[in-house]
Amino acid sequence: MRFTIYQESRQGGRPNNEDRIAHSYSRDALLMVVADGMGGHHYGEIAAQIAAQTLVSAFQREAQPTLADPFLFLQENVDHAHYAILDYAENHRLRDSPRTTLVACVVQDNIAYWVHAGDSRLYLIRKNRVIRQTRDHSQVRYMLDEGLISPEQAQNHPDRNKVYSCLGSRSLPEVEFSRPTPLESGDLLLLCTDGIWGATSNDALLTALRDANLMEAAPRFIRQLETESGPGGDNLSLVVARWEEDYEESGPSSVSTDTMGAREVNTILDDFGHRVRAKPDLSDEEIEAAIQEIHAAIAKFSSKK
Repeated sequence: MRFTIYQESRQGGRPNNEDRIAHSYSRDALLMVVADGMGGHHYGEIAAQIAAQTLVSAFQREAQPTLADPFLFLQENVDHAHYAILDYAENHRLRDSPRTTLVACVVQDNIAYWVHAGDSRLYLIRKNRVIRQTRDHSQVRYMLDEGLISPEQAQNHPDRNKVYSCLGSRSLPEVEFSRPTPLESGDLLLLCTDGIWGATSNDALLTALRDANLMEAAPRFIRQLETESGPGGDNLSLVVARWEEDYEESGPSSVSTDTMGAREVNTILDDFGHRVRAKPDLSDEEIEAAIQEIHAAIAKFSSKK
């Protein structure tokens, strides 16, 4: 495999960053994950951490070097993440379970498979056109589909951030799967939270990522959005990859997995509390305790496979 990939999460104008992003790859498979947590006192971030870490941990175990069934992998581990979040809430006797949106994508054999719950999105961009885009599980998306409001009204609707499907809710999440989608050289896969897509338009997004140097275009794009969103802006998080299998113009920042071992996996995922400016009101001991509890919740449900 050959691809260029960039991920970044910014706090924006919020007091805490409850988003979680990750990517992991073996010699023959790539996983990308974006989660947007919801819940007070850092519990939203814990829900997002559990979701991202559950998928990454499973990928590290199972992608040797391919996944036996990418859709089954996504289905099982989204379920595991959901129940691990509920278990964490029960152990802490929380009145309201923390929740998180999720969008995750596996690429294997030049085919993309993705799943989402909530309003974190995936865009598949080909030749500077959005050819696939997930449909938000939100109140505003429903009203738009039913013709109850116009696209213009949807932009600033007071319920635009209300989702009806997420991991960690007391009811089972509505999880939507894509069709297996073949990729072409030069395709872009963008996974992002609503802090990104809510602050821009598809046209502006396409213009920003049109630059051939993704490692310059993507950080410039997210910095610009954070500045434009101002002090009241949301967390902004994205993972974006340009698929370059047999792509003649691949640059020096491209990842080539050809020399990786069959059981080798590379991963980028921050642990809970592992950010500058994050958790100023939690002690090191409290952060370490949260990390151990997250690991325990994930391990409990991963062992049920």
